[in-house]
Amino acid sequence: MSIAELQVYSVEEADVTGGVCVVRCIGGTARAGQVYAVGESRMGLRRIQRYGRAVGSFDAGHVAKVHLTGAMVALLSRGQVLTSVPPDGHSLEDLEAWLATTPPLDDEPHPRTLRVLAGVRMRDERLPDEVRLRWGRVALTATHRCAAAEATPELVRAPEAACVQGYLIQQFGPDRGGDPAALCRELLALIDLAPAQAAAQGRVWRDLPHHRIRHLRRIKSLIPWLTAVRPHLADDDPLSTSVDAWTRVRPLLP
Repeated sequence: MSIAELQVYSVEEADVTGGVCVVRCIGGTARAGQVYAVGESRMGLRRIQRYGRAVGSFDAGHVAKVHLTGAMVALLSRGQVLTSVPPDGHSLEDLEAWLATTPPLDDEPHPRTLRVLAGVRMRDERLPDEVRLRWGRVALTATHRCAAAEATPELVRAPEAACVQGYLIQQFGPDRGGDPAALCRELLALIDLAPAQAAAQGRVWRDLPHHRIRHLRRIKSLIPWLTAVRPHLADDDPLSTSVDAWTRVRPLLP
């Protein structure tokens, strides 16, 4: 993510929750949802107005009226420079607290960037297990926020969430990493074919229309996570029978 810088022209109004400033972008691209730093203080760029209308961003060299959150706004002065903060500039505690407020989907850090960051930290074996688990929960939340922001169909977004949840279960077991049975039920509920039907279509997939091929591939992308958590299911659990059936079908799918 590129770093943006804003120079303050004036503070139009301010209170303990934030305020409105006229600023000039002197570097990068300012976007609604970014977080800006002044020393150790943080301010959220909630909205941008140019020529009386709301815009999502503005580039270096342009002036805009911006709505900022944070008590620090009242202390800003003319000429002061605000610098955007990338997601990895936030502590885990900051991110957890931020996500707990269910912020608007266009807030910073952007969900997809946050998901990548959290996924990397979740897999960092140098960190204590409890910290990795916390990063995993952030990654799950960010994944769901990505899907909501992008209006992604459930079958399309499910592999991303299953990747995180399945990894946590594999690494930390069902007690700390999550419920393998719940994950299997969730993924199986997304599959609209029986294993036998999918196998039949898989055998002739080259003759199918493109949308059906894509559908089979999306189903196929779910199966590895079913297989990954299968060792945590009891052999006499009906879910195990379903997972085993889909595991056998997977090599037939495109």
